[in-house]
Amino acid sequence: MFCKNKKTFMETEIFEQKNIIPHMLEKYINHDNGQINILVPNDIAKVVLVASGSSYHCARYAVDLIEKISKIEARAIYSSEFLLKKLIPHDYNTLYVFITQSGETSDTIKSVERVKSETNLPTLCITNNENSTIWKLCDYQMACYAGLEQGIAATKSFTSQMLCLVLLSLKLIENTNAEILNSYKNSLFEIPRLLEEVFLKRNEIKKMAKHIANKDVVVITAEGISYSIAKEGALKIKETSYKNISASILGEFMHGHVAVLNNNSALIFISADTVTERATSNLNKIKVDYNPTIAIIGNDCGQIPASYRLSVNCENEIQQLFTIVATLQILALETALKLKRNVDNPKGLHKVVIEKGL
Repeated sequence: MFCKNKKTFMETEIFEQKNIIPHMLEKYINHDNGQINILVPNDIAKVVLVASGSSYHCARYAVDLIEKISKIEARAIYSSEFLLKKLIPHDYNTLYVFITQSGETSDTIKSVERVKSETNLPTLCITNNENSTIWKLCDYQMACYAGLEQGIAATKSFTSQMLCLVLLSLKLIENTNAEILNSYKNSLFEIPRLLEEVFLKRNEIKKMAKHIANKDVVVITAEGISYSIAKEGALKIKETSYKNISASILGEFMHGHVAVLNNNSALIFISADTVTERATSNLNKIKVDYNPTIAIIGNDCGQIPASYRLSVNCENEIQQLFTIVATLQILALETALKLKRNVDNPKGLHKVVIEKGL
């Protein structure tokens, strides 16, 4: 039964993130020489990431990240779709990465087994459970160190997976580009402080949530690397509030999908990078043609007619993405609470949870 005064698991786990990230950095970055403590094969030329749900959104985020930082081709595939493929990627020097919070996601495990049976390619898992089936199946492993996550909505496990994938991307250039490596690596230690800044904006986020809760149609749009986070934000609001919310690449949204804004609607635009002129033009056109409530989360060029603006000053897109994720998580929580939903026990949803201490 919903109780507005009781702190939910979801709320607790969102605010735990500022402590989990420094713990992970301590585990994965060597204090003495600054090296990243991850075992991966040498000479990787391609990365294929396989996952489901929120973990897939992390995989999709990693595609853009790996290609930008490491200049290595990457691809993300849903676990269920991977099992249906007639031919799976099997190029030489390909690393397969499987992502699952519990380590027991059935279609992801079956995907590992398929790679093992059809190729000789190396496999790496990212999971919150070091005693899981997938941990034992894969050749290489990364632990999320997120601790027990009881909330149905992935929050701290999602950001832990994000950080694992950032570290993996940096590991792939550890011996080739020290300048970029050190710049990004050093910036990771600022993320807990930046999350604190997000948490201080909770009242502002709550005002936005009150507005979102009253809308019939909500769309989250983005460009580039931010798109995967838009998908994750939409999922968080959908599974906790039961609202019919969608995510779209802004440019594609303009091709017919924009018609949904003829209803009582809100549009959220998120951006970890500089807002492009095209995005500015599209959002201004949307405002003129449909007049939805517009909210901007992340970088803001100041030329978009928005009712809500939520941002934290960051030095790069990785920091910005972590702040955007935290903002969307709190937005999902506050929207659900406004609608009197039980965020820890959504109807019809279940979760495998693994007790693992920090």
